[in-house]
Order: sequence, then C-alpha cells, then structure tokens
Amino acid sequence: MTSKVAEEALGYEQARDELIEVVRRLEAGGTTLEESLALWERGEELAKVCRRWLDGARARLDAALAEESDQEAAEEESDRA
Repeated sequence: MTSKVAEEALGYEQARDELIEVVRRLEAGGTTLEESLALWERGEELAKVCRRWLDGARARLDAALAEESDQEAAEEESDRA
C-alpha cells in the first residue's frame, strides 16, 4: 500500500484510472484471498482520493457561482441607485 502523502499526490485522473484497474482485476477473479483483500483496500483508498478531488472541485465551483451571484446582485443594486 502507498503512504498517505503518496495518495494525496495522486491526481484525480490517476486515482480514477488505478481504481478502474483495481475493479477490473477484482471482477476478473483468479486472485488469492490475500490479493483480493489488498486490492479491495487499495480501491477504498483510491475512492477516497477521488472523493476528495470531487468534493474540492464542487467547493470551488460553488464558490465561483456564489461570487458571480454576489457580483450580479451588486451590479443590480448600483443600477438602481
């Protein structure tokens, strides 16, 4: 398994692609119980990395939309004055 620092260094696409490979290997079968458990654990870690990236992207998008909305409201207010 990788360290927490290495996980955080993974970009979204890297983590997603590795997660897809982990799922593919699990679905294909033919691994030992120990290998399957290790793959499952790695998949869980990768899913968390992806979730953090997606949550961060959502927060950035929400902040940008809120800023845009605030600017539009300020412009409307100044137009009324």
